[in-house]
Amino acid sequence: MFTWVNKEQGGRNKDGDMFQTVTEGLQSLYTKKLLPLEEAYFFHDFHSPALEEADFQSKPMVLLVGQYSTGKTTFIRYLLEQDFPGMRIGPEPTTDGFIAVMYGENEGVVPGNALVVDPKKPFRKLNAFGNAFLNRFICSQMPNQVLQSISIIDTPGILSGEKQRISRGYDFSEVLRWFGERVDRIILLFDAHKLDISDEFSEAIKAFRGQDDKIRVVLNKADQVDTQQLMRVYGALMWSLGKVINTPEVVRVYLGSFWAKPLQNTDNRRLFEAEAQDLFRDIQALPRNAALRKLNDLIKRARLAKVHAYIISYLKKEMPSLFGKEKKKEELITHLPEIYQILQREHHISPGDFPNVNKMQEQLMHYDFSKFPSLKIKLIESVDKMLSNKISGLMTLIREEEGKLPPQMVTGGAFEGSEDGPFGHGYGEGISAGADTEDWIVSRDKPRYDEIFYTLMPINGKVTGVNAKKEMMNSRLPNTVLGKIWKLADCDKDGMLDDEEFALAQHLIKIKLEGFELPSELPPHLVPPAHRKNPTADILYNHQED
Repeated sequence: MFTWVNKEQGGRNKDGDMFQTVTEGLQSLYTKKLLPLEEAYFFHDFHSPALEEADFQSKPMVLLVGQYSTGKTTFIRYLLEQDFPGMRIGPEPTTDGFIAVMYGENEGVVPGNALVVDPKKPFRKLNAFGNAFLNRFICSQMPNQVLQSISIIDTPGILSGEKQRISRGYDFSEVLRWFGERVDRIILLFDAHKLDISDEFSEAIKAFRGQDDKIRVVLNKADQVDTQQLMRVYGALMWSLGKVINTPEVVRVYLGSFWAKPLQNTDNRRLFEAEAQDLFRDIQALPRNAALRKLNDLIKRARLAKVHAYIISYLKKEMPSLFGKEKKKEELITHLPEIYQILQREHHISPGDFPNVNKMQEQLMHYDFSKFPSLKIKLIESVDKMLSNKISGLMTLIREEEGKLPPQMVTGGAFEGSEDGPFGHGYGEGISAGADTEDWIVSRDKPRYDEIFYTLMPINGKVTGVNAKKEMMNSRLPNTVLGKIWKLADCDKDGMLDDEEFALAQHLIKIKLEGFELPSELPPHLVPPAHRKNPTADILYNHQED
Protein backbone atom coordinates (compact mmCIF):
# COMPACT_ATOMS: atom_id res chain seq x y z
CA MET A 1 0.00 0.00 0.00
CA PHE A 2 2.32 2.75 1.27
CA THR A 3 6.06 2.33 1.16
CA TRP A 4 8.82 3.64 3.36
CA VAL A 5 11.63 1.94 1.57
CA ASN A 6 14.78 3.33 0.02
CA LYS A 7 15.63 0.91 -2.77
CA GLU A 8 19.19 2.18 -3.05
CA GLN A 9 19.80 1.14 0.56
CA GLY A 10 18.30 -2.30 0.12
CA GLY A 11 14.95 -1.44 1.69
CA ARG A 12 16.32 0.03 4.92
CA ASN A 13 16.23 3.54 6.29
CA LYS A 14 19.27 5.24 7.76
CA ASP A 15 18.70 3.64 11.19
CA GLY A 16 18.59 0.15 9.74
CA ASP A 17 14.80 -0.27 10.12
CA MET A 18 12.94 -1.95 7.28
CA PHE A 19 9.35 -0.83 6.65
CA GLN A 20 7.21 -2.17 3.81
CA THR A 21 4.16 -0.03 4.65
CA VAL A 22 3.33 3.09 6.64
CA THR A 23 1.28 0.94 9.02
CA GLU A 24 4.28 -1.29 9.66
CA GLY A 25 6.44 1.79 10.16
CA LEU A 26 4.04 3.25 12.74
CA GLN A 27 3.88 -0.04 14.60
CA SER A 28 7.68 -0.33 14.65
CA LEU A 29 8.16 3.24 15.90
CA TYR A 30 5.57 2.72 18.63
CA THR A 31 7.12 -0.55 19.80
CA LYS A 32 10.73 0.68 19.79
CA LYS A 33 10.37 4.35 20.78
CA LEU A 34 7.11 5.07 22.58
CA LEU A 35 6.20 1.81 24.31
CA PRO A 36 9.31 1.79 26.57
CA LEU A 37 8.38 5.26 27.87
CA GLU A 38 4.77 4.18 28.50
CA GLU A 39 5.81 1.06 30.39
CA ALA A 40 8.36 2.89 32.51
CA TYR A 41 5.85 5.41 33.88
CA PHE A 42 2.67 3.26 34.22
CA PHE A 43 1.00 5.06 31.30
CA HIS A 44 -1.30 2.09 30.59
CA ASP A 45 -2.70 2.13 34.13
CA PHE A 46 -3.49 5.84 34.02
CA HIS A 47 -4.59 6.51 30.44
CA SER A 48 -4.85 3.91 27.71
CA PRO A 49 -3.82 0.24 27.23
CA ALA A 50 -0.85 -0.57 25.04
CA LEU A 51 -1.44 -0.68 21.29
CA GLU A 52 -1.20 -4.02 19.48
CA GLU A 53 -0.66 -5.08 15.88
CA ALA A 54 -4.42 -5.24 15.23
CA ASP A 55 -4.77 -1.59 16.28
CA PHE A 56 -2.48 -0.58 13.42
CA GLN A 57 -3.77 -3.07 10.85
CA SER A 58 -7.53 -2.63 11.38
CA LYS A 59 -9.87 -0.97 8.89
CA PRO A 60 -11.22 2.52 9.63
CA MET A 61 -14.03 2.38 12.21
CA VAL A 62 -17.14 4.53 12.60
CA LEU A 63 -18.72 4.82 16.08
CA LEU A 64 -22.44 5.66 16.36
CA VAL A 65 -23.63 7.21 19.63
CA GLY A 66 -27.07 8.55 20.55
CA GLN A 67 -30.11 8.21 22.75
CA TYR A 68 -32.42 5.28 22.18
CA SER A 69 -34.72 5.38 19.14
CA THR A 70 -32.69 8.04 17.31
CA GLY A 71 -32.03 5.65 14.43
CA LYS A 72 -28.48 4.35 15.07
CA THR A 73 -29.14 0.75 14.01
CA THR A 74 -31.42 1.92 11.18
CA PHE A 75 -28.59 4.19 9.99
CA ILE A 76 -26.26 1.18 9.71
CA ARG A 77 -28.99 -0.77 7.90
CA TYR A 78 -29.37 2.21 5.54
CA LEU A 79 -25.64 2.29 4.71
CA LEU A 80 -25.31 -1.49 4.22
CA GLU A 81 -28.69 -1.91 2.47
CA GLN A 82 -29.17 -5.24 4.23
CA ASP A 83 -29.85 -6.61 7.70
CA PHE A 84 -26.90 -7.68 9.83
CA PRO A 85 -26.79 -10.49 12.43
CA GLY A 86 -27.89 -9.36 15.88
CA MET A 87 -29.81 -6.35 14.55
CA ARG A 88 -32.90 -5.23 16.45
CA ILE A 89 -34.89 -2.09 15.58
CA GLY A 90 -37.78 -0.62 17.54
CA PRO A 91 -39.10 2.53 19.26
CA GLU A 92 -37.99 1.24 22.67
CA PRO A 93 -34.33 0.73 23.81
CA THR A 94 -33.58 -2.35 21.67
CA THR A 95 -29.79 -2.38 21.24
CA ASP A 96 -28.67 -3.16 24.80
CA GLY A 97 -25.01 -3.76 23.98
CA PHE A 98 -22.13 -2.87 21.68
CA ILE A 99 -22.18 -4.44 18.20
CA ALA A 100 -19.07 -4.31 15.98
CA VAL A 101 -20.34 -4.75 12.42
CA MET A 102 -17.38 -6.06 10.41
CA TYR A 103 -16.61 -7.87 7.17
CA GLY A 104 -16.52 -11.66 7.15
CA GLU A 105 -16.82 -14.30 4.45
CA ASN A 106 -19.42 -16.16 6.52
CA GLU A 107 -22.37 -14.43 8.17
CA GLY A 108 -22.54 -14.89 11.93
CA VAL A 109 -22.06 -13.51 15.45
CA VAL A 110 -18.93 -13.74 17.60
CA PRO A 111 -19.55 -13.23 21.36
CA GLY A 112 -17.49 -10.74 23.33
CA ASN A 113 -15.43 -13.21 25.37
CA ALA A 114 -14.28 -14.96 22.20
CA LEU A 115 -13.71 -11.63 20.45
CA VAL A 116 -11.22 -10.26 22.97
CA VAL A 117 -8.89 -13.26 22.55
CA ASP A 118 -8.77 -12.94 18.75
CA PRO A 119 -5.37 -11.38 17.87
CA LYS A 120 -6.68 -10.29 14.44
CA LYS A 121 -9.36 -8.06 15.96
CA PRO A 122 -8.51 -4.70 17.62
CA PHE A 123 -10.58 -5.44 20.74
CA ARG A 124 -8.25 -7.49 22.97
CA LYS A 125 -7.76 -4.69 25.53
CA LEU A 126 -11.53 -4.49 26.13
CA ASN A 127 -11.01 -7.52 28.35
CA ALA A 128 -10.23 -5.08 31.18
CA PHE A 129 -13.90 -4.01 31.42
CA GLY A 130 -14.93 -7.45 32.66
CA ASN A 131 -17.72 -9.91 31.97
CA ALA A 132 -20.49 -7.39 32.58
CA PHE A 133 -19.36 -5.59 29.43
CA LEU A 134 -18.22 -8.60 27.39
CA ASN A 135 -21.63 -10.24 27.81
CA ARG A 136 -23.07 -7.19 26.04
CA PHE A 137 -20.48 -7.00 23.28
CA ILE A 138 -20.67 -8.97 20.02
CA CYS A 139 -19.12 -8.84 16.56
CA SER A 140 -21.58 -9.14 13.69
CA GLN A 141 -19.77 -10.46 10.60
CA MET A 142 -21.19 -10.53 7.09
CA PRO A 143 -20.04 -10.33 3.46
CA ASN A 144 -20.88 -6.75 2.48
CA GLN A 145 -19.03 -4.44 0.10
CA VAL A 146 -19.24 -1.45 2.44
CA LEU A 147 -17.61 -3.46 5.25
CA GLN A 148 -14.63 -4.28 3.04
CA SER A 149 -13.51 -0.68 3.59
CA ILE A 150 -14.84 0.29 7.02
CA SER A 151 -16.19 -1.25 10.23
CA ILE A 152 -19.14 0.22 12.14
CA ILE A 153 -19.67 0.15 15.91
CA ASP A 154 -23.29 0.29 17.14
CA THR A 155 -23.75 1.32 20.79
CA PRO A 156 -26.57 0.95 23.33
CA GLY A 157 -29.21 3.67 23.28
CA ILE A 158 -28.28 6.26 25.89
CA LEU A 159 -30.94 6.49 28.58
CA SER A 160 -32.79 9.52 29.91
CA GLY A 161 -34.89 10.29 32.97
CA GLU A 162 -35.04 7.70 35.73
CA LYS A 163 -33.64 4.99 33.45
CA GLN A 164 -30.20 6.61 33.36
CA ARG A 165 -29.81 6.00 37.10
CA ILE A 166 -29.84 2.24 36.55
CA SER A 167 -26.30 0.88 36.54
CA ARG A 168 -25.17 -0.91 33.38
CA GLY A 169 -22.70 -3.05 35.33
CA TYR A 170 -19.67 -1.52 33.59
CA ASP A 171 -18.21 1.95 33.08
CA PHE A 172 -20.11 3.07 29.97
CA SER A 173 -18.21 6.35 29.58
CA GLU A 174 -14.83 4.63 29.84
CA VAL A 175 -15.80 2.11 27.15
CA LEU A 176 -16.84 4.99 24.87
CA ARG A 177 -13.55 6.76 25.60
CA TRP A 178 -11.66 3.57 24.65
CA PHE A 179 -13.50 3.37 21.33
CA GLY A 180 -13.19 7.14 20.76
CA GLU A 181 -9.39 6.93 20.87
CA ARG A 182 -9.32 4.20 18.22
CA VAL A 183 -12.11 4.99 15.74
CA ASP A 184 -11.78 7.29 12.74
CA ARG A 185 -15.19 8.95 12.97
CA ILE A 186 -17.64 9.52 15.85
CA ILE A 187 -21.22 10.21 14.76
CA LEU A 188 -23.63 11.60 17.37
CA LEU A 189 -27.22 10.98 16.32
CA PHE A 190 -30.13 13.15 17.44
CA ASP A 191 -33.84 12.81 16.79
CA ALA A 192 -35.71 15.94 15.64
CA HIS A 193 -38.19 15.22 18.46
CA LYS A 194 -35.58 14.23 21.07
CA LEU A 195 -33.05 17.03 21.50
CA ASP A 196 -32.58 16.90 25.26
CA ILE A 197 -29.09 15.85 26.33
CA SER A 198 -29.42 13.66 29.42
CA ASP A 199 -26.75 13.38 32.11
CA GLU A 200 -25.56 10.06 30.69
CA PHE A 201 -25.42 11.50 27.16
CA SER A 202 -23.48 14.51 28.46
CA GLU A 203 -20.96 12.21 30.16
CA ALA A 204 -20.69 10.16 26.96
CA ILE A 205 -19.87 13.26 24.90
CA LYS A 206 -17.34 14.41 27.49
CA ALA A 207 -15.66 11.01 27.18
CA PHE A 208 -14.60 12.08 23.68
CA ARG A 209 -12.51 14.97 25.03
CA GLY A 210 -9.49 15.41 22.79
CA GLN A 211 -11.20 13.69 19.83
CA ASP A 212 -13.13 16.75 18.64
CA ASP A 213 -11.79 16.45 15.09
CA LYS A 214 -13.49 13.06 14.75
CA ILE A 215 -16.97 14.15 15.86
CA ARG A 216 -19.84 14.70 13.41
CA VAL A 217 -23.49 15.28 14.38
CA VAL A 218 -26.50 13.92 12.50
CA LEU A 219 -29.97 15.39 13.08
CA ASN A 220 -32.02 12.38 11.99
CA LYS A 221 -35.75 12.18 11.15
CA ALA A 222 -35.64 15.83 10.02
CA ASP A 223 -38.38 15.12 7.46
CA GLN A 224 -40.91 14.78 10.29
CA VAL A 225 -40.99 18.56 10.85
CA ASP A 226 -41.71 21.42 8.46
CA THR A 227 -39.18 24.11 7.46
CA GLN A 228 -40.06 26.55 10.23
CA GLN A 229 -39.91 23.86 12.90
CA LEU A 230 -36.64 22.54 11.45
CA MET A 231 -35.00 25.96 11.89
CA ARG A 232 -36.08 26.01 15.54
CA VAL A 233 -34.96 22.41 16.10
CA TYR A 234 -31.55 23.14 14.54
CA GLY A 235 -31.09 26.21 16.74
CA ALA A 236 -32.08 24.30 19.87
CA LEU A 237 -29.65 21.50 18.98
CA MET A 238 -26.73 23.89 18.49
CA TRP A 239 -27.55 25.58 21.83
CA SER A 240 -27.62 22.21 23.62
CA LEU A 241 -24.36 21.07 22.03
CA GLY A 242 -22.67 24.35 22.90
CA LYS A 243 -23.09 23.58 26.61
CA VAL A 244 -21.52 20.12 26.31
CA ILE A 245 -18.85 20.39 23.58
CA ASN A 246 -16.48 23.06 24.88
CA THR A 247 -14.84 24.14 21.64
CA PRO A 248 -14.92 27.56 19.93
CA GLU A 249 -15.56 25.90 16.58
CA VAL A 250 -19.09 24.96 15.54
CA VAL A 251 -19.48 21.19 15.17
CA ARG A 252 -20.64 19.98 11.74
CA VAL A 253 -24.31 18.99 11.77
CA TYR A 254 -25.90 16.95 8.94
CA LEU A 255 -29.67 17.14 8.47
CA GLY A 256 -31.68 14.35 6.89
CA SER A 257 -33.74 11.22 7.17
CA PHE A 258 -31.42 8.23 6.99
CA TRP A 259 -33.65 5.29 6.17
CA ALA A 260 -35.09 3.82 2.98
CA LYS A 261 -38.65 5.07 3.40
CA PRO A 262 -40.60 7.95 1.78
CA LEU A 263 -40.05 11.42 3.18
CA GLN A 264 -42.95 12.60 5.34
CA ASN A 265 -42.26 16.23 4.43
CA THR A 266 -40.73 16.87 1.00
CA ASP A 267 -40.28 20.65 1.33
CA ASN A 268 -36.60 20.22 2.21
CA ARG A 269 -35.86 17.26 -0.05
CA ARG A 270 -33.08 19.04 -1.92
CA LEU A 271 -31.45 20.10 1.37
CA PHE A 272 -31.59 16.54 2.71
CA GLU A 273 -30.04 15.17 -0.49
CA ALA A 274 -27.17 17.68 -0.32
CA GLU A 275 -26.55 16.92 3.37
CA ALA A 276 -26.59 13.16 2.73
CA GLN A 277 -24.03 13.54 -0.06
CA ASP A 278 -21.77 15.61 2.22
CA LEU A 279 -21.97 12.93 4.93
CA PHE A 280 -21.35 10.14 2.40
CA ARG A 281 -18.26 11.93 1.06
CA ASP A 282 -16.96 12.34 4.62
CA ILE A 283 -17.36 8.62 5.34
CA GLN A 284 -16.07 7.57 1.92
CA ALA A 285 -12.82 9.46 2.51
CA LEU A 286 -12.00 7.55 5.71
CA PRO A 287 -9.96 4.75 4.05
CA ARG A 288 -7.92 7.30 2.14
CA ASN A 289 -7.08 9.18 5.36
CA ALA A 290 -6.72 6.12 7.62
CA ALA A 291 -2.91 6.12 7.70
CA LEU A 292 -2.83 9.85 8.40
CA ARG A 293 -5.38 9.43 11.20
CA LYS A 294 -3.32 6.69 12.85
CA LEU A 295 -0.26 8.89 12.53
CA ASN A 296 -2.12 11.79 14.16
CA ASP A 297 -3.36 9.60 17.02
CA LEU A 298 0.16 8.28 17.62
CA ILE A 299 1.48 11.85 17.86
CA LYS A 300 -1.23 12.76 20.38
CA ARG A 301 -0.42 9.64 22.38
CA ALA A 302 3.30 10.43 22.35
CA ARG A 303 2.73 13.98 23.62
CA LEU A 304 0.50 12.70 26.43
CA ALA A 305 3.05 10.01 27.35
CA LYS A 306 5.79 12.63 27.63
CA VAL A 307 3.67 14.85 29.87
CA HIS A 308 2.72 11.85 32.00
CA ALA A 309 6.39 10.96 32.44
CA TYR A 310 7.16 14.51 33.61
CA ILE A 311 4.29 14.39 36.14
CA ILE A 312 5.25 11.00 37.60
CA SER A 313 8.96 11.83 37.83
CA TYR A 314 8.18 15.20 39.48
CA LEU A 315 6.04 13.50 42.13
CA LYS A 316 8.87 11.03 42.76
CA LYS A 317 11.40 13.86 43.13
CA GLU A 318 9.26 15.70 45.70
CA MET A 319 8.75 12.68 47.96
CA PRO A 320 10.79 12.53 51.24
CA SER A 321 13.22 9.64 51.62
CA LEU A 322 12.13 8.43 55.08
CA PHE A 323 9.32 10.07 57.05
CA GLY A 324 6.07 11.89 56.23
CA LYS A 325 5.40 10.13 52.94
CA GLU A 326 1.61 9.94 53.28
CA LYS A 327 1.29 13.57 54.31
CA LYS A 328 3.50 14.68 51.41
CA LYS A 329 1.49 12.50 49.02
CA GLU A 330 -1.77 14.19 50.06
CA GLU A 331 -0.14 17.59 49.72
CA LEU A 332 1.14 16.84 46.20
CA ILE A 333 -2.25 15.53 45.05
CA THR A 334 -4.00 18.62 46.42
CA HIS A 335 -1.54 20.93 44.66
CA LEU A 336 -1.52 19.02 41.37
CA PRO A 337 -2.91 22.04 39.40
CA GLU A 338 0.07 24.10 40.59
CA ILE A 339 2.41 21.24 39.62
CA TYR A 340 0.91 21.34 36.13
CA GLN A 341 1.80 25.03 35.88
CA ILE A 342 5.35 24.41 37.08
CA LEU A 343 5.88 21.70 34.46
CA GLN A 344 4.36 23.94 31.76
CA ARG A 345 6.96 26.62 32.43
CA GLU A 346 9.87 24.24 32.99
CA HIS A 347 9.39 22.09 29.88
CA HIS A 348 7.47 24.56 27.65
CA ILE A 349 4.39 22.34 27.40
CA SER A 350 1.00 23.51 26.16
CA PRO A 351 -1.80 23.37 28.79
CA GLY A 352 -3.91 21.33 26.36
CA ASP A 353 -1.40 18.45 26.48
CA PHE A 354 -2.04 17.74 30.18
CA PRO A 355 -4.53 15.08 31.31
CA ASN A 356 -7.68 15.98 33.23
CA VAL A 357 -6.52 17.14 36.64
CA ASN A 358 -9.51 15.81 38.62
CA LYS A 359 -9.27 12.35 37.12
CA MET A 360 -5.50 12.31 37.65
CA GLN A 361 -5.96 13.23 41.31
CA GLU A 362 -8.39 10.33 41.81
CA GLN A 363 -6.03 7.83 40.19
CA LEU A 364 -2.94 8.99 42.10
CA MET A 365 -4.64 8.19 45.42
CA HIS A 366 -4.01 4.47 44.80
CA TYR A 367 -0.24 4.66 44.18
CA ASP A 368 2.89 4.81 46.31
CA PHE A 369 4.81 7.84 44.99
CA SER A 370 8.10 6.60 46.40
CA LYS A 371 7.99 3.67 43.96
CA PHE A 372 7.60 5.94 40.94
CA PRO A 373 10.64 6.09 38.61
CA SER A 374 12.82 9.15 38.26
CA LEU A 375 13.04 11.04 34.98
CA LYS A 376 14.88 9.06 32.32
CA ILE A 377 16.19 11.57 29.84
CA LYS A 378 17.11 8.96 27.20
CA LEU A 379 13.51 7.73 26.93
CA ILE A 380 12.24 11.32 26.52
CA GLU A 381 14.91 12.09 23.92
CA SER A 382 14.03 8.93 22.00
CA VAL A 383 10.38 10.04 21.73
CA ASP A 384 11.43 13.59 20.81
CA LYS A 385 13.60 12.20 18.03
CA MET A 386 10.72 10.08 16.79
CA LEU A 387 8.40 13.11 16.66
CA SER A 388 10.90 15.45 15.01
CA ASN A 389 12.50 13.11 12.47
CA LYS A 390 10.73 9.81 11.90
CA ILE A 391 7.11 11.01 12.08
CA SER A 392 7.63 14.09 9.93
CA GLY A 393 9.35 12.03 7.25
CA LEU A 394 6.62 9.43 7.35
CA MET A 395 3.94 12.11 6.99
CA THR A 396 5.57 13.37 3.81
CA LEU A 397 5.83 9.89 2.37
CA ILE A 398 2.14 9.19 3.02
CA ARG A 399 1.14 12.02 0.69
CA GLU A 400 3.74 11.05 -1.89
CA GLU A 401 2.47 7.47 -2.01
CA GLU A 402 -1.16 8.59 -2.09
CA GLY A 403 -0.44 10.48 -5.29
CA LYS A 404 0.85 7.30 -6.94
CA LEU A 405 -2.11 5.09 -5.98
CA PRO A 406 -5.78 5.29 -6.97
CA PRO A 407 -7.89 6.90 -4.22
CA GLN A 408 -9.41 4.48 -1.73
CA MET A 409 -13.14 4.99 -1.30
CA VAL A 410 -15.99 3.25 0.49
CA THR A 411 -18.19 1.58 -2.15
CA GLY A 412 -21.33 -0.53 -2.19
CA GLY A 413 -24.57 -0.21 -0.24
CA ALA A 414 -26.00 3.30 -0.07
CA PHE A 415 -22.72 4.66 -1.49
CA GLU A 416 -23.22 2.83 -4.79
CA GLY A 417 -24.53 5.18 -7.45
CA SER A 418 -25.03 8.03 -5.01
CA GLU A 419 -23.19 10.37 -7.38
CA ASP A 420 -24.03 9.03 -10.85
CA GLY A 421 -27.27 8.48 -12.74
CA PRO A 422 -30.49 10.50 -12.90
CA PHE A 423 -31.03 10.15 -9.12
CA GLY A 424 -27.62 11.48 -8.18
CA HIS A 425 -27.61 14.75 -6.27
CA GLY A 426 -27.79 17.71 -8.67
CA TYR A 427 -28.46 15.62 -11.77
CA GLY A 428 -30.36 17.67 -14.38
CA GLU A 429 -30.03 20.84 -12.29
CA GLY A 430 -27.97 23.96 -12.63
CA ILE A 431 -25.09 23.64 -15.05
CA SER A 432 -25.91 20.00 -15.87
CA ALA A 433 -29.47 20.79 -16.99
CA GLY A 434 -29.91 19.90 -20.67
CA ALA A 435 -26.92 17.55 -20.80
CA ASP A 436 -29.08 14.62 -21.91
CA THR A 437 -31.30 16.49 -24.39
CA GLU A 438 -30.75 16.95 -28.12
CA ASP A 439 -31.70 20.61 -28.29
CA TRP A 440 -29.66 23.49 -26.88
CA ILE A 441 -31.32 24.18 -23.51
CA VAL A 442 -30.67 27.94 -23.79
CA SER A 443 -32.90 28.04 -26.89
CA ARG A 444 -35.97 27.54 -24.69
CA ASP A 445 -35.62 31.07 -23.30
CA LYS A 446 -33.78 32.56 -26.27
CA PRO A 447 -36.76 34.56 -27.66
CA ARG A 448 -36.93 36.46 -24.37
CA TYR A 449 -33.15 36.98 -24.34
CA ASP A 450 -33.27 38.17 -27.97
CA GLU A 451 -35.70 40.97 -27.05
CA ILE A 452 -33.14 42.27 -24.55
CA PHE A 453 -30.28 41.72 -27.03
CA TYR A 454 -31.79 43.95 -29.73
CA THR A 455 -32.42 46.78 -27.26
CA LEU A 456 -28.64 46.96 -26.71
CA MET A 457 -28.00 48.29 -30.27
CA PRO A 458 -25.93 45.42 -31.72
CA ILE A 459 -23.40 46.28 -34.42
CA ASN A 460 -22.99 43.67 -37.15
CA GLY A 461 -24.96 41.23 -35.02
CA LYS A 462 -22.90 41.71 -31.84
CA VAL A 463 -23.14 43.86 -28.70
CA THR A 464 -20.10 45.51 -27.21
CA GLY A 465 -18.77 44.74 -23.77
CA VAL A 466 -19.90 48.15 -22.49
CA ASN A 467 -23.53 47.62 -23.52
CA ALA A 468 -23.59 44.01 -22.36
CA LYS A 469 -22.15 45.05 -19.00
CA LYS A 470 -25.03 47.45 -18.34
CA GLU A 471 -27.57 44.66 -18.76
CA MET A 472 -25.57 42.03 -16.85
CA MET A 473 -25.10 44.42 -13.91
CA ASN A 474 -28.88 44.36 -13.39
CA SER A 475 -28.44 40.88 -11.89
CA ARG A 476 -26.60 42.50 -8.92
CA LEU A 477 -24.05 39.70 -8.98
CA PRO A 478 -20.46 40.63 -7.94
CA ASN A 479 -18.07 41.73 -10.68
CA THR A 480 -15.91 38.65 -10.09
CA VAL A 481 -18.88 36.38 -10.89
CA LEU A 482 -19.98 38.44 -13.89
CA GLY A 483 -16.41 38.42 -15.17
CA LYS A 484 -16.37 34.63 -15.05
CA ILE A 485 -19.73 34.49 -16.85
CA TRP A 486 -18.35 36.79 -19.56
CA LYS A 487 -15.33 34.52 -20.11
CA LEU A 488 -17.55 31.45 -20.37
CA ALA A 489 -20.04 33.13 -22.73
CA ASP A 490 -17.50 34.83 -25.05
CA CYS A 491 -16.77 31.62 -26.96
CA ASP A 492 -14.74 33.21 -29.79
CA LYS A 493 -12.87 35.54 -27.40
CA ASP A 494 -13.47 38.63 -29.54
CA GLY A 495 -14.61 40.85 -26.68
CA MET A 496 -18.18 41.02 -27.99
CA LEU A 497 -21.30 38.83 -27.74
CA ASP A 498 -23.53 37.68 -30.57
CA ASP A 499 -27.15 36.72 -29.92
CA GLU A 500 -26.30 33.13 -28.92
CA GLU A 501 -23.42 34.16 -26.65
CA PHE A 502 -25.60 36.81 -25.03
CA ALA A 503 -28.36 34.25 -24.45
CA LEU A 504 -25.76 31.92 -22.91
CA ALA A 505 -24.58 34.72 -20.58
CA GLN A 506 -28.17 35.31 -19.45
CA HIS A 507 -28.61 31.57 -18.89
CA LEU A 508 -25.47 31.40 -16.74
CA ILE A 509 -26.67 34.40 -14.72
CA LYS A 510 -29.97 32.59 -14.15
CA ILE A 511 -28.10 29.46 -12.97
CA LYS A 512 -26.04 31.48 -10.51
CA LEU A 513 -29.08 33.36 -9.17
CA GLU A 514 -30.77 30.00 -8.51
CA GLY A 515 -27.91 29.09 -6.17
CA PHE A 516 -25.86 26.75 -8.37
CA GLU A 517 -22.12 26.93 -8.96
CA LEU A 518 -20.53 27.91 -12.26
CA PRO A 519 -18.09 25.57 -14.03
CA SER A 520 -14.44 26.44 -14.68
CA GLU A 521 -14.95 25.44 -18.32
CA LEU A 522 -18.10 25.56 -20.43
CA PRO A 523 -19.56 22.03 -20.76
CA PRO A 524 -20.13 20.82 -24.35
CA HIS A 525 -23.94 20.84 -24.11
CA LEU A 526 -23.95 24.59 -23.37
CA VAL A 527 -21.70 25.64 -26.25
CA PRO A 528 -23.82 27.73 -28.67
CA PRO A 529 -24.60 25.78 -31.90
CA ALA A 530 -22.91 28.42 -34.09
CA HIS A 531 -19.69 27.99 -32.13
CA ARG A 532 -19.58 24.20 -32.10
CA LYS A 533 -17.00 22.31 -34.11
CA ASN A 534 -19.55 19.62 -34.97
CA PRO A 535 -21.53 20.83 -38.02
CA THR A 536 -24.24 18.21 -37.43
CA ALA A 537 -25.27 19.90 -34.20
CA ASP A 538 -25.44 23.24 -36.02
CA ILE A 539 -27.69 21.82 -38.73
CA LEU A 540 -29.94 20.19 -36.12
CA TYR A 541 -30.28 23.47 -34.22
CA ASN A 542 -31.12 25.45 -37.40
CA HIS A 543 -33.69 22.82 -38.36
CA GLN A 544 -35.39 23.20 -34.97
CA GLU A 545 -35.39 26.99 -35.35
CA ASP A 546 -37.15 26.68 -38.71
